[in-house]
Amino acid sequence: MSDEKKTGATFENVTPLRPVRPCPECGKPSQRDSYPFCSPRCNSVDLNRWLSDAYVIPGRPVDDSDVEDN
Repeated sequence: MSDEKKTGATFENVTPLRPVRPCPECGKPSQRDSYPFCSPRCNSVDLNRWLSDAYVIPGRPVDDSDVEDN
């Protein structure tokens, strides 16, 4: 007897752990193994953009008084 028949549950009633969302790089549906991206390739493209400073989180400007003299 299968587990489904023992518990009376169906896979239609199961809520996914993470909702499917569009990939931030290409717009295809996200995949579970590379969430929130659709593939490892899109994940790598995004990581490369962070590492090459293409993405920047804004902050306040640095003043001369913020720099410590040794």
